[in-house]
Amino acid sequence: MSLIKKIGVIGAGNMGSGIAQKIAQEGIPVVMVDLKEEFVQRGMNTIKKLLGEGVERKIFTAAQVEAILNRITATTDFNAVADADIIIEAVFEDKAVKSELFQKLDKICSEKTILATNTSSFFVREFAEKTSRPDRFVGLHYFYHPAKNRLLEVIPHEGTSRKTIEKAILAAKLQGKTAILVKDAPGFAVNRFFVPFLNEAARMLEEGIADIPTIEEAVKRAFRIGMGPFELMNVTGIPIAVHAATTLGKELGPFYAPAEILKKQMEKRANWNLEGKADESRIERLMDRFYGVCLGVSAALVDEGVASIEDTDRGAKVGLRWAQGPFEIANRIGIDKTYAVVSAICKKYPDFKMPKLLEKQKQLGKPFDFRLVDLGIRSGVAFITINRPEAMNALNETVFIQLEEYFTKAEKDPEVKAIVFRGAGKAFVAGADIRYFVQKIKTNKIADIVAFTRKGHELFLRIENCKKLTIALLEGLSLGGGSELALSCQAIVATPAGSMAFPETGIGIFPGLGGMLRFSRHLGPELSKYFTFTGQTLYAKEAQELGLVTRLIEPAEAESAIQSLIASEKPDKYSPRDIPERFRKFAAACSPENVKRLLAKQPPLGVAEDLAAKMAKSVGFKAPLAIKMANEIIDAQVGKSIPEAVEIELSRLHEIFSTEDALEGLSSLGRKRPEYKGK
Repeated sequence: MSLIKKIGVIGAGNMGSGIAQKIAQEGIPVVMVDLKEEFVQRGMNTIKKLLGEGVERKIFTAAQVEAILNRITATTDFNAVADADIIIEAVFEDKAVKSELFQKLDKICSEKTILATNTSSFFVREFAEKTSRPDRFVGLHYFYHPAKNRLLEVIPHEGTSRKTIEKAILAAKLQGKTAILVKDAPGFAVNRFFVPFLNEAARMLEEGIADIPTIEEAVKRAFRIGMGPFELMNVTGIPIAVHAATTLGKELGPFYAPAEILKKQMEKRANWNLEGKADESRIERLMDRFYGVCLGVSAALVDEGVASIEDTDRGAKVGLRWAQGPFEIANRIGIDKTYAVVSAICKKYPDFKMPKLLEKQKQLGKPFDFRLVDLGIRSGVAFITINRPEAMNALNETVFIQLEEYFTKAEKDPEVKAIVFRGAGKAFVAGADIRYFVQKIKTNKIADIVAFTRKGHELFLRIENCKKLTIALLEGLSLGGGSELALSCQAIVATPAGSMAFPETGIGIFPGLGGMLRFSRHLGPELSKYFTFTGQTLYAKEAQELGLVTRLIEPAEAESAIQSLIASEKPDKYSPRDIPERFRKFAAACSPENVKRLLAKQPPLGVAEDLAAKMAKSVGFKAPLAIKMANEIIDAQVGKSIPEAVEIELSRLHEIFSTEDALEGLSSLGRKRPEYKGK
């Protein structure tokens, strides 16, 4: 696949400038084009204002902002995008204007250029047909604000080529977006259920069932969100809701058409009045009606093949920031209640029919099952993707079960020569699901944690010893269990965005899936202790210098690098190597004598003062019992085989999770700095 070196954005309004900003933030040169210089400058001023706010909030430094702005070319010259790899149209929702624009771009652009529309109202195919390159045409639907919202709907039409889809998904990954693949259908996936969600709020107000404050409160409780539908419409614009509902109504029928009160509010050019107190007696009835609409529409779009249940949920959680997706909500309230609330909507709106998906699930009488891991086989390579980007691909029981299932399938497939593990979205795997550990500790089921971890070890040993080449494709951040999965593979192929770290001692435990053991095999116990004690991030380039990363590549080079590894002799992952000079000071800081000093809360000796002070401070924030046990495990495994070392590690697991420090550290994550007592 060719590299993405330049992206064009047509339109410098709020969406266009936001898209351009995000692309530039991720290190890709972008050209932003609009018809008039004043529009272009307004777009640039919007970008500068947002980046300035980022500096104030310490998200960016002044130097980073300067680098971002230097990647943006703002112009009225359409020829400036002629050689772009992808061009994203982000002009206002007018079919004639968009059609004319794509005809113009089709003539200007090189043969390689992929054209993409950010439309939210029209069919992608309608614009693709206006060009001579329908195979290189796709929908890329961004969500507001595109510089902040991580969701991107990738919408191929029937004529979009496989290469174009893959390039679009690569572009999404490079932009740090969570991509969901969606059929070219009215409303695509998210707007298909989100617009009726807004519209139904207006209908309930129109019917006099409840006032705005009560409807707002019902929605906040039902979907566990911070803003209700009327406040959302005030923020995003009532005309947008009317326009979207009108479009859906024309394509799908009266159920989707805008409520009269919604159209009248738009004509008033006034926001909804949110003042008042909620009426508690009406909340439950309102919640059920919202559930009926949203869960019913979500099931209908899955019935029609618009998106999978997993991507529909992902769209709600990532794009709309719901705590749970529609199908997770259905599981939470139960399939019987889900069927009942959707049945009520079918009775109220005769043109809305009970989705077959819900009929089937009602007959089964059980919750929906979710696929969190995907398997794809291309050119003799099995790609096993952990597809849980909304949770940064965190490992839980379901993920491990599905990983093992697909690994076994790939292992037995005679056509498969290599098995590649990768993560969807911006992360590889951000460790294990912490909520699982907290719940098990609180219910005194630590034995379940041990059993869960043992199964993980068994899988990782199979991956390490597989007769077929196993590769971790490290395209983003990996933490804890993710780094341990990568180290269990026979080779690691990483992009510059890849990284590894073991943050466990900072949350009251030690790395429990063999990471510090395998690190010791690679580079010795001292460096293993350094990265385990400090939780220091090891970036892909550094990992390559240390021999942990087999190949360092650009994102578009992944498949060719994998094929090259297959054609080569199988890597000897633990082959002896010299530690690069700049890493030797870290090993010295964790010599046996210095570890004693660190455990006694004293700085190490024989290293630079700044490193000694930094290490003492870093280790001082970690759980002392976790540091002590990690040190003992790393020492005890020296000279042992990997399986023997695994048993040593497992033998201390119940002990560490039984400590007060473990519960304190795991429970504090993301909320406050834990206060460790050493017990």
